[in-house]
Amino acid sequence: MIIHPIKAFSDNYIWCIQEETEAVVVDPGEAGVVLDYLEKKQLRLAAILLTHMHEDHTGGVREILESHPEILVYGPEETIGMVNRIVKEEDTFDLLGQTFQVYETGGHTHGHISFLMGNHLFCGDAMFSAGCGRVFTGDYEAQYETLQKFKRLDDTIHVYPGHEYTETNLRFAYNLYPENKIISKSLEEIKGLRAKGQPTLPTTIGREKDINLFLQAETVKDFVELRTARDDF
Repeated sequence: MIIHPIKAFSDNYIWCIQEETEAVVVDPGEAGVVLDYLEKKQLRLAAILLTHMHEDHTGGVREILESHPEILVYGPEETIGMVNRIVKEEDTFDLLGQTFQVYETGGHTHGHISFLMGNHLFCGDAMFSAGCGRVFTGDYEAQYETLQKFKRLDDTIHVYPGHEYTETNLRFAYNLYPENKIISKSLEEIKGLRAKGQPTLPTTIGREKDINLFLQAETVKDFVELRTARDDF
């Protein structure tokens, strides 16, 4: 099993899950980069997974389907019109010889979902490394509960968010807690990776418990204060 980040736009990652000659892509906001990668690696596309409705995560679906009309497209109800398999909390399905579990992870959008495959979590914009998505719904309690759901997962689970925001998120955390040695060390490591043009992802649940202030928030009030401060950062 290979999980490869396909870069899109300025900071998106379209995750490509490969098993031998078959592939599944997660949140293809752009079609060209996906089709080029599939052709280069000689992969047959089996399915598309969508975490939420935003254009930078769904914009490439229709073009991909033009050349792959037979494939399955899984997503939440808010992506209706782009999917042929609507899924919700506690649904499971099999692809590439693996079982995928669906988690409701609202807050960023009302219908946002995440997919857990073994010890690999594809969480769209519900959580980033050292951060989380903007709460466009205004439902901060839903976003807080989403993070609590992630927090209950095993520390060893690898996490694949949809954006490369780690350095900015850690700069925010360092600005609040410059004395925190774990955060300061992580920031220096991440700056080194980015200077080389390397991805900072995937992360893990265990790592996020150490560096993600949003995951550490103990109440909804604490979360709202953090999210407001991050939006203004």
